[in-house]
Amino acid sequence: MAPKRRRTDESSPAPATPPPPPLRKRQPLVVFAHGAGAPSSSDWMVHWKKMVQDALDAVEVVTFDYPYMSGGKRRAPPKAEKLVDHHLSIVKDAADKYQGPLILMGKSMGSRVSCMVASSDEIDVSAVVCLGYPLKGMNGAVRDETLLQLKVPTMFVQGSKDGLCPLDRLESTRKKMTCKNELHVIDGGDHSFKIGKKYLESRGLNQHDVEMEAAKAISQFVQNSFTESCV
Repeated sequence: MAPKRRRTDESSPAPATPPPPPLRKRQPLVVFAHGAGAPSSSDWMVHWKKMVQDALDAVEVVTFDYPYMSGGKRRAPPKAEKLVDHHLSIVKDAADKYQGPLILMGKSMGSRVSCMVASSDEIDVSAVVCLGYPLKGMNGAVRDETLLQLKVPTMFVQGSKDGLCPLDRLESTRKKMTCKNELHVIDGGDHSFKIGKKYLESRGLNQHDVEMEAAKAISQFVQNSFTESCV
């Protein structure tokens, strides 16, 4: 004799719905501009490109040379404003080729030009990252006009011993900026974030770990910027 089937208890709770999968980290497209005195192939640029690529899990980190730097000849850079059109063309080409939220990043002069490009109506920029922003001009005057015009989230990574960007002057400028902005200070770092050996030893630090902390801070800022906008 076949066993009787158990009648389903209609009052029993339904199986629990499995939790939704975690949201996937968005992968940005980064266009990274070099500083005034060294091309995109310099050791510093190659090193930071790799760190940013890994920290942000970027779709691509695009680097390039400004025309005055091309051809291997060392020449003085023109005024930053004269580099905007070339920089913008690189950004537009990269955005056409790769998918992902657009991040503009630059070293020193490249960060200043990146901020100028970010104001273009021809591109949709999610954030700007400035590595060693040259706030002081050659005559010592504060150059804050470009920063005050920004409308996208902006991050500054600055060495505390960077003579081209005294932190007190940067703080005054940041208070006047209308867009969301953050600052990550590399304690003891110069304009290129290099920290003296004695300074590192006295604090039990090393150059690599300090730079990795900066890269992590950039990654967190970039991810937050995808959902945040300026005031």
